[in-house]
Amino acid sequence: MIRRFAHFFPAVALALAFATSASAQDYKAATSAVPVPPEISSAIRALLSPASTSVAGPGGSPYCEIWMRTGIPAAAQPSSALGVNYGTLVEGEVVGAIHFDVAVKDFRNQSVKPGTYLMRYGQQPVDGNHQGVSDYRDFFLLTPPDQDASADNLADNAMYVLSRKTTTTGHPSVWSLVPTDSAPASLPGAAQNTDENFWAVYFKAAIGSSPTTLGLVIFGHAATP
Repeated sequence: MIRRFAHFFPAVALALAFATSASAQDYKAATSAVPVPPEISSAIRALLSPASTSVAGPGGSPYCEIWMRTGIPAAAQPSSALGVNYGTLVEGEVVGAIHFDVAVKDFRNQSVKPGTYLMRYGQQPVDGNHQGVSDYRDFFLLTPPDQDASADNLADNAMYVLSRKTTTTGHPSVWSLVPTDSAPASLPGAAQNTDENFWAVYFKAAIGSSPTTLGLVIFGHAATP
């Protein structure tokens, strides 16, 4: 009997080790009430919800905190353009803020330092420079709060100029929004897309007067930056 099952235990150990390793890489999301960082201007802080989404990284270590705008302005005429999943969002609007506890990489695999950033909504341009980056055109662009103090909508170029200040590459820091068909049943929550090797956090936000589920990629990057 011992000889019969001798080969079984290494296999079990390997499976357990793999499961433990996979579990250690999980990202988790939970509702929290971390105060909005003081480096954000009072005009924008007043727009942000006191409820936040805490995201923990591998091993349960703090990864980021997300605050969404209490009422994100909705487009008068929602976009139905190909690749746009969040057509009710308005380009250039402040949608929220995020604080990273660790150094991270954005969807273009650009380094972003730990710290607090504003998030404004933008759409991937339809041109040759961005072909193949993503099937989805919805993005949040990070901007530095010490230089982006107004809650006013920004024109694309002004938003790009500010967002370039958060990277060292000369390109805005972009964070992909993905469809919510893979969202967990309980929100907020995080889920892995194994096909494209990224993690997304899913949470509710109010766009206009409509509660909407958003999916934001918080780890992983495009195959073609």
